[in-house]
Amino acid sequence: MPSDLDFTLILALRMAITAVFVLVATVTAERAGPLVGGLVATLPLGGGPVYVFLAMDHDAAFIAASAVMSLAVNAANVTFALVYALLAQRCSLAVSLMLAVAVWFVLALAVYAVPWTLTTALVLNVVVLAGCIALARPLRNVKIPFLYRRWYDLVLRAGLVAALVGVTVTLSFRIGPSGSGILAVFPIILISIILILHSRVGGKPTAAVMANAVLGLVGFAFACITLHVTAVPFGSAMGLALALGASVGWSLLVLLARRHGVAV
Repeated sequence: MPSDLDFTLILALRMAITAVFVLVATVTAERAGPLVGGLVATLPLGGGPVYVFLAMDHDAAFIAASAVMSLAVNAANVTFALVYALLAQRCSLAVSLMLAVAVWFVLALAVYAVPWTLTTALVLNVVVLAGCIALARPLRNVKIPFLYRRWYDLVLRAGLVAALVGVTVTLSFRIGPSGSGILAVFPIILISIILILHSRVGGKPTAAVMANAVLGLVGFAFACITLHVTAVPFGSAMGLALALGASVGWSLLVLLARRHGVAV
């Protein structure tokens, strides 16, 4: 581990870079409607940079092991998005978000207690995604009105993501690959979008973004699988690049299918 001063300076730089990256991506998502918003929100915008920074401090085996845990926790993220989308049809922001986060923590603790393999994590995702996609489908198509963005919206979003990077990278030396894999994919992007959108446009439009995010998280599952399989033989850098490509490729396939009228 680097010296305390070097570690602090590097960590601050990592947090700032990640926050700027996420701001640009999520602002674009909000302007593009619930489908694109949900797909962009589930790209590895928060977890990806965290993994890049973890790769600077740990070997490829650590990254590959963390990716399996992230894959398992992806099922919790899918459930989080669906629970919020269902509750937001009738409930307030506080109730919908607090219950969804509570469900996520319960599921994440359950996941942490299990020694996952790639096969078992993959089976879990197939089962959870199949059910959640079916339940989320009726909630997807709601128009989001144009939003006038306030300066503190951007500060909130940047702060949440930067905090995730800081906590994960700092704790990774103590919590190992399993804990790092969980923290790296904590749904901070989804939470930040919910916090900003729900109070301004209402529950149903925000729920539509989360309902589409359920579909988008299929791509994140592909990214985790790709990272686990490729990190050791090709190196962490190549594994991360291929994982990003898998996630982006899924989103592009969904957009292409929708444009041609194919139901997904």
